[in-house]
Amino acid sequence: MRSSHPRSAAVAALVATALATGLLAGSADAAEGAVSADPIRIHDIQGTTRISPLNGKQVTDVEGIVTGVRTYGSRGFWIQDPDADDNDATSEGVFVFTNAVPTVAVGDAVKVSGTVGEYIPGGLTSGNQSVTQISKPTVTVVSSGNALPEATAINEYTVPAEYAPAGDPAASGSINGLTLEPARYALDHYESLEGMNVKIGTSRVVGATDPYAELWVTVKGWENTAKRGGTVYGSYESQNTGRLQIQQLAPLAQQPFPVANVGDRLTGTTEGPLDFNQFGGYTLVARTLGTVKAGTLAPEKTKPQAEQELAVATYNVENLDPTDPQEKFDALAKAVVENLASPDVLALEEIQDDNGAKNDGTVSAEQTLAKFTAAISAAGGPAYQWRTVNPEDKKDGGEPGGNIRQVFLFNPARVSFTERAPGDAVTATGVTKVNGKAALSHSPGRVDPANPAWADSRKPLAGEFVFRGKTVFVIANHFGSKGGDEGLTSHHQPPVRSSEAKRLQQAQAVNGFVKQILAEDKNANVLVLGDINDFEFSATTDALADGGALYPAIKSLPKAERYSYVYQGNAQVLDQILTSPAIKKFTYDSVHINAEFSAQNSDHDPQVLRFRP
Repeated sequence: MRSSHPRSAAVAALVATALATGLLAGSADAAEGAVSADPIRIHDIQGTTRISPLNGKQVTDVEGIVTGVRTYGSRGFWIQDPDADDNDATSEGVFVFTNAVPTVAVGDAVKVSGTVGEYIPGGLTSGNQSVTQISKPTVTVVSSGNALPEATAINEYTVPAEYAPAGDPAASGSINGLTLEPARYALDHYESLEGMNVKIGTSRVVGATDPYAELWVTVKGWENTAKRGGTVYGSYESQNTGRLQIQQLAPLAQQPFPVANVGDRLTGTTEGPLDFNQFGGYTLVARTLGTVKAGTLAPEKTKPQAEQELAVATYNVENLDPTDPQEKFDALAKAVVENLASPDVLALEEIQDDNGAKNDGTVSAEQTLAKFTAAISAAGGPAYQWRTVNPEDKKDGGEPGGNIRQVFLFNPARVSFTERAPGDAVTATGVTKVNGKAALSHSPGRVDPANPAWADSRKPLAGEFVFRGKTVFVIANHFGSKGGDEGLTSHHQPPVRSSEAKRLQQAQAVNGFVKQILAEDKNANVLVLGDINDFEFSATTDALADGGALYPAIKSLPKAERYSYVYQGNAQVLDQILTSPAIKKFTYDSVHINAEFSAQNSDHDPQVLRFRP
């Protein structure tokens, strides 16, 4: 199982660096004041902020009851003081990092001596909050078999509606130095329980079991509920406070982790220490895990297009290459035929070259596409043809050696492709006129490939199609990823979303190209689609739509149905289809076949738009 606390440096070095940057500024006065004749208690270590007032100090004979033991990943155990103080801001639990497999057992009463530190999962640059812990411990077991401190309930009544305080401008937007207000802010509430024995009751699953044996629930069943059972992330201010990650303490070899889909229920009581990790923030590491009760969620099937309707779809097929098992090709193909009703035009993202991640200069994807289209035909679908532009080797980002690119599949029995001086990786397609109508100078061609916005990123693929005598321009995209962005639980509030700058530039480039087409023909049928890697309410989407050039068609759906991806329990929009003003009437469908399920053929849900040109 993935370690929730990978350690690349000594704790002391990390603390020193953190203090030097000012991110983990503890109070020396508070630390000195706490060193007195009175024994140090866990709530003295935790203090009333995210950073221990005893950070970097040695403590002796800290007493507590062992509430959880972790023998894998970040090995150690949690202790809790059964004699709580009267301050809700101070946690009564703390993690003891042993490095080696702990020798204590749940229910042991122990005395721990060691160094108090603040460990940052993911490192200083991650933006993650820190975990207060005791390291290099000397442990004395006083007695065994003791009753555990009563678990603190986390539920819709205890978790506040407001997510986080605003960060301190004087501390670069950090909330580390702010006094916790657990009755006001959800993040403060969870932080005030860091390391403590907590429990949840029956809760709805909002993030399916992933390959790392974790799932997400919500303790607020009513919060931004998606139509199919998830929780919708509908704005930067609706972080969904009731989401909580669930892992288990038992090693997988000893106890398999349950398989759950969105909409299932984790029933009964789930109880254990509250941890914080880099892959989701606050996590209930279950000592006692509830039982998954399966729901009725099934993959969706979109409505077939009518004879006079053009169906255009986008699907990120997640690094598809010929070395993938035939089962993946068959499953994706079946989805195209049965769930997407064999769209007339299908834009694919993440088609890899003919040998996948092997980094040998190969850029052609002919074998990948031949294998995929053959699988579609075998599944009863049309004999799709394809058009693409091969990228330059190692210039478009993605998995090293994979050379991902966008590809058009089209059904020649329903639509024709206008091939016009096909472009190459470095040649920009332009807008011209042919017979008095707007046309592409290169079809297929790449949009503005020399623009720095596309450095180490996929360049847009433009193509010209004809359906029932009408020209339709389609621009397939795969914008830059969100890699490098801070999580919602960052100590910076609001979190730093550094990746947005590049996508904003990419959106501006595509918007400018669409405006060139519309300048030649204001009634042109233009569709911009693909993995935009950004929300329908984002600055990226606003830039794509600038000047009324495009409309984000997913906004035509009710808010409870606007999502194509589920991340950390938040159902959100990454994949989009946008329409030019001439496309006034259409039917839009986000076809939920992957994102809500533990068993996935891709982590994205495809999108389909049907209209009459």
